[in-house]
Amino acid sequence: MNTTVQLLPFECSDREQFISDNQEAFNYGAMEEFGLRDNHFEEEGQIISRDTIEQSIDGGEAYRIVLDGQKVGGIVIKVDGEKGDLDLLFVSPAVHSKGIGYAAWCAVEKLHPEVNVWETVTPYFEKRNIHFYVNRCGFHIVEFFNKYHPDPNDPEMCAKELDEQFPDGMFRFEKVIR
Repeated sequence: MNTTVQLLPFECSDREQFISDNQEAFNYGAMEEFGLRDNHFEEEGQIISRDTIEQSIDGGEAYRIVLDGQKVGGIVIKVDGEKGDLDLLFVSPAVHSKGIGYAAWCAVEKLHPEVNVWETVTPYFEKRNIHFYVNRCGFHIVEFFNKYHPDPNDPEMCAKELDEQFPDGMFRFEKVIR
């Protein structure tokens, strides 16, 4: 599948829709896995909180993923020299399995050829994400965060909070380019 997307820089006027679209995509993934019994919420009714998304947008480079003139997702990255962090990547559930996420990821790598190591995390239960990062994009699982091994780079997510929101833990992925 040869899907071509554009990454358009985030516009402040799109902030509310970006947040809403991100929450819809994350909720869909959790609903697909857990159904209505999902309780992995950061805030009432949302897998990913508005605050988390806003911190990501405000602290990184945010882009809209556009396919055929339509906004179909978004991505937020942080780049520091040769190291990059994929903070958020979401695609509208209405257009899943069309190669959009992979095309967007390829566009990010072209946008930042200086990056030698990319990093991201995803919850243990997100099998679709794990497949995407490992089998499609070439990332490797390098660490497993859980109540016995919390993320040392995220002091706000203490072991208790991690255990409450993600009782099965989180995977950290790396992709080494060179």
